[in-house]
Formats: sequence, structure tokens, C-alpha cells
Amino acid sequence: MQVSELLSGELATEFKTVSAMMEIYCKKYHGSGSNLCQNCRELLAYAETKLDRCPYGQKKPTCNKCPIHCYKPEPKERMRLIMRYSGPRMLLKHPILAVRHLRHEKREVPEQPKVNVSNRHTRLELAKQGAENKKATREKE
Repeated sequence: MQVSELLSGELATEFKTVSAMMEIYCKKYHGSGSNLCQNCRELLAYAETKLDRCPYGQKKPTCNKCPIHCYKPEPKERMRLIMRYSGPRMLLKHPILAVRHLRHEKREVPEQPKVNVSNRHTRLELAKQGAENKKATREKE
């Protein structure tokens, strides 16, 4: 199971869940051992980017309940197949992540995402503030 360096909080947990599902699927259908094949690594990187840029940010609903369909049709279908196969098997391999995901599916979908709450926006704002603080510290010296 892979860990994202871009994501935090609920989004990082969702990424872990997707990563675990992909490992189960890839091991069965692509014969990979503990590492993902090239196609699955690319799809996982795509999923990480979409999570990072989700306009709902940390309040993101599960993808199947989300009114905004950000995946392109081909990766969306691949991810649907992966989740369909791996979902039931997650209860045996990763029960905590599976139960968290099931509980997350029961949450209400937020009405409209607020502006600039994506993980990417938050991350870039923090980096910008850090750069400004460094500049101000240098100017004081």
C-alpha cells in the first residue's frame, strides 16, 4: 500500500484505500507481486492527482456519490472494475480501511464545493506563506 506525499487527512486515507484496492486487483490480473504494474502505477498517479485537485477538499464525498465526475471515461471505467473486484476482498486484506470507506459512503454529499478548498490550493498557499516568511526573516537580518 502506497502513501501519498501530496495528500493529508481524509484524502490521504482515501488514497491508501485506492492503493490497497489496486494492489489486490493488480496482483490477481496482472501477476504483479508486491509492486504495481506500469498501467496500475499510472492509474494510481492519476487518482492521486484527482484527489489532490478535488474541489471538495477534505470534505470530499466518495467518487460514486460525487456530483462532479472528474475522471475521464477510460480511467473511470478501469477504476470501477478495480473497485468492483477489490471492494469485497478489502474486508479480508484491509478491514479497517474497508469499514472506513463504507462509513464514508454513508455521509451526506456537500451541496456545492467552496472556492479554493482543494488540497492542492491549500498546499500551494502554505508553501507561498512559508516563502514569504523566509523572505521577511532575511530582510530583518
